[in-house]
Amino acid sequence: MTPPPARRRRTGAKSSAPAHSFPRRGTVRRAQAITTYGIGSLIAVDTESFVVSGLDEADQSWSVNESPQIHERRLARLLDVDYFRLPPASDDRSKDGLRVRRFPLMHSCPECSDLQRHRDFNPPVGRSVCGTCEVDLVPSRFVVACEAGHLGEFPYWQWVHRSSERGGATAGQCGGKLKLRTSGRTSSLRSILVSCTCGKAPEVSMEGSFRRNALKDLGLKCRGSRPWLGTSSSDPGCGLPVRTLQRGSSAVWQPVMKSALSIPPWSNGRADPLAGHWERLRKYNDRVTVAAYLDAVFDEEWPVSLDEVMELLDAEREEDSDDEADPTFDHRYRALRNKEYERLCSGNDEGEHSHEEQFVCETPLGDQSVLDPLGVTAPMLVKKLREVRALKAFTRLADPDSTTESKEMPLSDSPLRWLPAMEVRGEGVFLRLDEDRLCTWEKVAAVAVRSEGMRTAHQWVLEQRAGDPSRVVPSPATPRMVLLHTLAHILINEWSLDAGYPAASLRERLYATDDMAGVLIYTATSDSAGSLGGLVAQGEPDHLDRAIRSAVHRAEWCSSDPLCVESEASGTGSTNLAACHACVMLPETSCEHNNILLDRALLVGTPEEPDLGFFADLLHP
Repeated sequence: MTPPPARRRRTGAKSSAPAHSFPRRGTVRRAQAITTYGIGSLIAVDTESFVVSGLDEADQSWSVNESPQIHERRLARLLDVDYFRLPPASDDRSKDGLRVRRFPLMHSCPECSDLQRHRDFNPPVGRSVCGTCEVDLVPSRFVVACEAGHLGEFPYWQWVHRSSERGGATAGQCGGKLKLRTSGRTSSLRSILVSCTCGKAPEVSMEGSFRRNALKDLGLKCRGSRPWLGTSSSDPGCGLPVRTLQRGSSAVWQPVMKSALSIPPWSNGRADPLAGHWERLRKYNDRVTVAAYLDAVFDEEWPVSLDEVMELLDAEREEDSDDEADPTFDHRYRALRNKEYERLCSGNDEGEHSHEEQFVCETPLGDQSVLDPLGVTAPMLVKKLREVRALKAFTRLADPDSTTESKEMPLSDSPLRWLPAMEVRGEGVFLRLDEDRLCTWEKVAAVAVRSEGMRTAHQWVLEQRAGDPSRVVPSPATPRMVLLHTLAHILINEWSLDAGYPAASLRERLYATDDMAGVLIYTATSDSAGSLGGLVAQGEPDHLDRAIRSAVHRAEWCSSDPLCVESEASGTGSTNLAACHACVMLPETSCEHNNILLDRALLVGTPEEPDLGFFADLLHP
């Protein structure tokens, strides 16, 4: 990572020195640049703090060699971009990396207790130390943010002078200097004391600064600051309430990520040279016009045959959503998932394709009838898969799965035709539930009541966090969705214990609508954990039968019972029922829904209603 300078360094025309020679500030992995330290997030490096810069200058600063393009047409079309780029590598040989800017600018000196902007300490070039005391400066522990995604400095001056007559004046008009010290009596906010040398306001602690209306009571509203796009970048029309946050809080930055599996006919990579041409090609329906366009674009031999181009165009049109004349993003994303489900069900044998094929899905050789008593049908062994995960935007304060697009903060000030993304390769097991048995179970009154309680709670959370109530998407909490979600969690826990996989290296992908009832559990990480066929072996019918039976029996009891199984509401916004970290919850990276919409009782029943669970027959034959 490198912070941008105030001005670009000039080099001679014949100079062999790189055009950029910025100081390095730590390293991050490519995967972290998407999931943890993406655009707009805060990152601590030693004693310093930075915000990752936006993408407006990335076309110039991201080296093509260190940040190559990757293609996934289905996802690119969904996100309205032409291609994706891997974040730049960050190792000893890299010439550049992610750009960062210093944030927050307010720092304190533990020696002289001054609290002021970083530049006012007159630090030596390239160092973050007090120019007087020569000790490391401490970045402000507190920042403010609004639900629109803006980020700003904590208003220390207003906080100190809130009880004085000058409380509504502009910061700094009192003529004093801010001081920050710690009493050391406790580790709470009460021991962090801020004062002003003007003597017109008493020394105050930071206690109470995290109240939801603490800054609103001071008459402060969001100024629309966007420090990741530059110190002067702002959206003055915001005016939303701001809240105090710890600099390292997860609420400061939450990624909005979308992903897609590479499935035929796009999974062999042959269509990659046509990236950027598909919008024009979609306008043509006949082979003659398509051929004329390819002749005009490619001077040499076409990278893809005409038959393949027509097949790709037909596949893309099949994925168009028929739900609405002008489908929303959610409708188009659902259509993308529908095609994945169809391909996972139909399979794609390895022997029929070339070595470049990135999706191999085959039927297991064992006797699948052993799974009939479980209500599980047609498992598939996904021996090769490729997933592209793109960083679409980010949110602050609000969970990205519980917000509308109007609250998503873009990654750049000007529109770009690409997004940062990562590609991961792995393997997995796909299984479905028997539709007849599932429909019968869904009609049980007790099942409907339990799922309706979660759906109502989740819908309330969605409405509370939405800026525009008319754009709130309906909660996906149906009985089959909660059942499949919880089943995926207990299977991941089971395989983590039985097959030796770290739970964080396994991931779920749910297909739960009125016409879909499947779940894909796969290893798709940027490292090599579980990529040698071990997970595929778990999908053989005999192994899968034992795994499901063991997982269901394990889920029957939780160390937090009876509190867990008898819980009437748990989790964020009461969006869980019988689910806790001792039984079915997973690392956040493994779950598509941030560990909400889980209910162990829909698998195994409750003491009062043992027949409530879909797998109750396994426990009470």
